[in-house]
Amino acid sequence: MSTARRRVAATLGAVLTVAASASACGIRATSVPVDAGAAPSRVSCTAPSASASASASAGTSAGPVRLYLVCRGAQVSPLWRATSATSATSAASAAPVAGRLATADRLLAELQREPGPDESSAGFATTVPDDLKLIGPHRTDPADALRLSIPLDELPPFALAQLVCTFAGTAAGSTNGTVVLGGSGSGAPRRYSCTDELRTNASRTAGTAVQ
Repeated sequence: MSTARRRVAATLGAVLTVAASASACGIRATSVPVDAGAAPSRVSCTAPSASASASASAGTSAGPVRLYLVCRGAQVSPLWRATSATSATSAASAAPVAGRLATADRLLAELQREPGPDESSAGFATTVPDDLKLIGPHRTDPADALRLSIPLDELPPFALAQLVCTFAGTAAGSTNGTVVLGGSGSGAPRRYSCTDELRTNASRTAGTAVQ
């Protein structure tokens, strides 16, 4: 993981630790704004134009893709980013199963890019590890499952939410707007939806068993 990525993950981890401590002390949430800022569900980031994305210089633009990045260290929020014509064409021309992996790989690569200056200025960051890889489903997994090269519970804060929300609704996910993800071990994959709870506190969202 890059130094910048480690700094982001460490900062977000500290935020979550402080929040957990406050809860343990019996501090009740309030809708009244305080100096610490608004509650996570009220955080708002203004996404930059897709034409000014971090990957715009990677090749000829082939239209934007929707990604979910960490918004001001409080939740994941969507933005649109232009992608290169080469990556878009290769994913679109692949066979169904290979196409799911190709699409997921392309989206993962975008999530692993350090946000460009315009995205950073707008309050966006990423916690998806730059050494994370996607692997195909195990022999007993559902056909629409995707496996990650590390266990899901070892992902940095918000990384699971970034992956789920970015994959869901695309060829990388399932037809019902969900995505089936598993880790590198033998544990069964689980189905995830891009819910408000996942977007604000992925560590408390376990997904559902795959039927």
